[in-house]
Amino acid sequence: MSIQKIYLDNNSTTPCDPRVVKAMLPYFYDHFGNAASRSHPFGWEAEEGVDYAREQVAELINVSSKEIIFTSGATESDNLALKGVFEMYRRKGNHIITLTTEHKAVLDSCKKLEKMGANVTYLPVKGDGLVDLEVLEAAITDKTILVSIMWANNETGVIQPMKAIGEICAKYGVLFMSDATQAVGKIPVDPKATGVHLMAFTGHKMYGPKGVGALFVNRKNPRVKVTAQQDGGGHERGMRSGTLNVPAIVGLGTAAELARLEMDQDAKRLSKLRDKLEQGLKDNLEEVYVNGNVHHRMPHVTNISFKHVEGEGLMMTFNQNIAVSSGSACTSASLEPSYVLMALGLGDDLAHSSIRFSLGRFTKEQEVDMAIDMLTKGVNHMRDLSPIWEMYKDGIDLEAVEWTEH
Repeated sequence: MSIQKIYLDNNSTTPCDPRVVKAMLPYFYDHFGNAASRSHPFGWEAEEGVDYAREQVAELINVSSKEIIFTSGATESDNLALKGVFEMYRRKGNHIITLTTEHKAVLDSCKKLEKMGANVTYLPVKGDGLVDLEVLEAAITDKTILVSIMWANNETGVIQPMKAIGEICAKYGVLFMSDATQAVGKIPVDPKATGVHLMAFTGHKMYGPKGVGALFVNRKNPRVKVTAQQDGGGHERGMRSGTLNVPAIVGLGTAAELARLEMDQDAKRLSKLRDKLEQGLKDNLEEVYVNGNVHHRMPHVTNISFKHVEGEGLMMTFNQNIAVSSGSACTSASLEPSYVLMALGLGDDLAHSSIRFSLGRFTKEQEVDMAIDMLTKGVNHMRDLSPIWEMYKDGIDLEAVEWTEH
């Protein structure tokens, strides 16, 4: 008997769309040339594939193809943007502003920059996960060179007020960078219209291949410059040396085009399924809480806490059947509660009891129904075993209980 497997962890990675794979295949054997080989047809064919992909990616986010730098993924794009801007503009100032809820690719890069002399301000967020615009504006000084705020949070799906942030940055002449990994390809993202000067994103969050991403770098008003972090040949307009991964870049381009054409219909379908999942769990279970702002969030993501149930233990009741996450894929090896949820003001108990569900292009309604059923059984099973849940049901004020260590 085969195990029914349901994939609800699309914020971690999406499956490659078969149409993307089909577009990539010829570049492994027919058009296998090096895109930097300008002296023969094999190189020209590869370069044509890269150029077309660059146009497809640029069209998705409404920028010029000359503003797209291909990288190995969003982590490299984040590193190139943050470190490249700091090195290029450090004579102007050394102050960077970001959020405590950013992805580790941004937070760890900022920690590294602090060792290099950067002064980094890590702003808190409000209880719904949104930045306080007044707090952000008050944090800007005459030494501020960059504000880095993610478009949509990877754990909660909360979408930041990007245009308002862009206006604040423009007011003070500060560069605005965004890790838009979870947003690009899922919702309309237009960096120029929102005042974003640098933007990182990746292929494997939008049904493209892993190991390829891009960085948008604004060319006019202002012309943004970044210091290369990888040297050796001057590829990608001197910003990112290294032989281009042509098949993956072609795949990223195809994924971008598919997203541009199908994004709206995908979002409408997935938001209905997401709402069905939430409502089904709320109807079946007590003490179920959705984390983060429910009005400003991605259409396919929900982060839910099941009170008095340990999230990792709950996942073990169904993890052979349902793929979900108890936090960011990059930190889920840790048993610490999610730093993102803690930043929203959740206590250890609710943060530890949270699960992120991220639906995708290939998620079916019957899979959502099955997930509701399995989760309901899993939560009830965990609560049946929990003396704390029994105390709660008996009306005992758990906040007033004095716990002793043995």
